[in-house]
Formats: sequence, structure tokens, C-alpha cells
Amino acid sequence: MNGKIVMITGANSGIGKATTLGLAEMGATIVMVCRNRERGEDAFLEIKEKTGNPKIDLLIADLSSQQEIRNLVKEFKSKYQQLDILINNAAVVLSKRQTTVDGLETVFATNHLAPFLLTNLLLDVLKASAPARIINITSGLHSRAKMDFDDLQSEKKFGAFWTYNKSKLALMLFTYELARRLEGSGVTVNVVHPGVARTNLGRDMNWFSRGFTKIFFKSPKKCAETPIYVASSPDLEGVNGKYLANKKEKQSSKESYNEADAKRLWEISAELTGLSTKNE
Repeated sequence: MNGKIVMITGANSGIGKATTLGLAEMGATIVMVCRNRERGEDAFLEIKEKTGNPKIDLLIADLSSQQEIRNLVKEFKSKYQQLDILINNAAVVLSKRQTTVDGLETVFATNHLAPFLLTNLLLDVLKASAPARIINITSGLHSRAKMDFDDLQSEKKFGAFWTYNKSKLALMLFTYELARRLEGSGVTVNVVHPGVARTNLGRDMNWFSRGFTKIFFKSPKKCAETPIYVASSPDLEGVNGKYLANKKEKQSSKESYNEADAKRLWEISAELTGLSTKNE
């Protein structure tokens, strides 16, 4: 991975941190994107010390804010002219409905709209760096969701897992639509289910749910194996629009392959993020 520049969102904890650590050990230049400066700096220093890799950078952005995403992209482009791998990992689960500074439901905004906007704003540098890879981190729970275009922001119905699952299905639809649009560009996009990790993703959940995850779920290091593989393996060169789990291609849910839904969601997402359909 020497000479490769990787951006990872949600890089200070859980699967994001474990993925950052693994790719840093392989010699990649890592741009860590974290929401909280203190936690980001702690992880940044820990990873540099553990790996001995000095090529690690830290950028701070709250990805629920579209302005902060735009600021992040501007800062990145002022420092780098290359991006080989973008890993959209940051995600949230909330027990109660909240809205962002943009007035959008927070889970949908963070888990789907943020990757949509960030990826589109970085496509020019990704294409200029081709061959390049985009990796979206999803969950197997997307298979329990259905797209409800009348309630994308969970105003009528909100539930912690219902809303989370729906946001991950949206991310799947985005991935497959983006893959179609990127054909022949030298940039690929795939979606990865890393497994369910013992992380602080659900720190807003109740004590029972948190205890359940500690007993039954995998370590972040184990979950990071597939994202690291998809980011680094020569076997994945040119592979586009696939769903991977346990380092193997899998079938995702029937709903995730609905092209009409994917196109409709793209148009809505572009409108909600202020992007033209031709990208900014």
C-alpha cells in the first residue's frame, strides 16, 4: 500500500480504527476523518505509535453537517492531489429521532447522505487517481428494510434499528447506482458487510442492547479484515458494484437491486444535498 492515499471516515473507533490500523501497517498514507477532535487525536497518536507509520493525517468533520463535509473536501484538496481509496465507514444508531443542523433526520443524514455527498465531491480526485476504489460499509441488517419514499426521514415511524436498517439499504442502493455511473472511469465502488462488531456505534442504546452486543458480536479487528481486503487486494482490481462479506462476494437483499428505487433515491439525495444531477 506504499504510495496509496486512503481516506477513512469514523476512523477513531471500532471498525474504522481497526481498518485504519491495518492499512497503516501496510504502509498506506491515511487521512483519518473524525468528528471529535480529542478522540481523533488520541486514536491518531496511538496508531502512529503502534505502526511506526508517519504518513497519517487527521481531519475533523461532523459528517451530519453538509457544510462541514464541504469544508472537509476543501481542506483535503488543499493538501492532497491524489486519493486512491475512500472508505465511507462512519455511521450512527440513535434510540430517539434527532435532526441535524440542516434539519434532516440524523441517521439518514449521517449513514446515507454524508457518503453520498462526500463521495460525489471527491469523484474528481478519485478519477484523476484511477485506478481508485470506493468502499461503503453497510450492515447485513439492510436486508430487513424496505425503502419508504414517503418517510425517508422517519417522521411517521422511527425505531432505532428500523431507521438504521433503512439508512443502510439506502447506502446499498447508492452504491449500485454509483457503480453503474462509474463504469469505464477507472474508479470502482463496492459495499462491504464487515460483520457486527463490539463498538460504540450504539452508545445511545439501552444497557440491555449494549450488553447483548458485547456477548455476541465480533471484535473490531476481526470485522476490519474484509474492508482491509477490499481496499488492498489485487484480486479486487476492476471489481465494481459488488456486495462482499467474509472476503467473498454475496447477494444482497432483493430490494437493494431495484434500479428504479436507486435512481429515484439518487435524485432525492442530490436535491437534499444541493448537488446537481451532474455533480458539483
